[in-house]
Amino acid sequence: MLTQPQVSLRWMLQTGNRTLALGFGSGLSPFAPGTLGTVWAWATFWLGNYFFSANDWAWIIALGFIFGCWLCGSVSKEIGQTDFGGIVWDEIIAFWLILFFIMPTNYWMQTAAFVLFRFFDAIKPGPIRVVDGYFKKVPVVENPNFWQTLWHGFGIMIDDVVAAFFTLLVIALFQTLVS
Repeated sequence: MLTQPQVSLRWMLQTGNRTLALGFGSGLSPFAPGTLGTVWAWATFWLGNYFFSANDWAWIIALGFIFGCWLCGSVSKEIGQTDFGGIVWDEIIAFWLILFFIMPTNYWMQTAAFVLFRFFDAIKPGPIRVVDGYFKKVPVVENPNFWQTLWHGFGIMIDDVVAAFFTLLVIALFQTLVS
């Protein structure tokens, strides 16, 4: 039986992996941690645009996804839950992906992207629910090997990437209809 730690600021700050997975504390919010993690992603993307090129962002997002599979799986294993709501690295990478594709754009389009992404991530309509449900059935293994940890983390990450895809699809359809 896995022992579940008390997830707190003190616990989070004990390792860099926990700090990243919990979005530098945004995932510790008792109310809507995924939304707060997405806000954190939005703010850091804005800040990052002063330092990173589009090419840099492409690498950051791609490597952040790959690393995130291990990170989310590893921290999820520590917590002992299939997909702990406070793990928000998946929201961060997915929203960075959305912003990467829609930028530069105005504040209202970014806000629409934020609302759409939160809708798709929280409600999980259709295919997003299928993907999420498939991976939630995979039990947390007490002593997983590297590949099991990676696969578990992939399950945490992928539904948010699918939600990002649907967000981008709706934005593209809207822009096509308006133009």
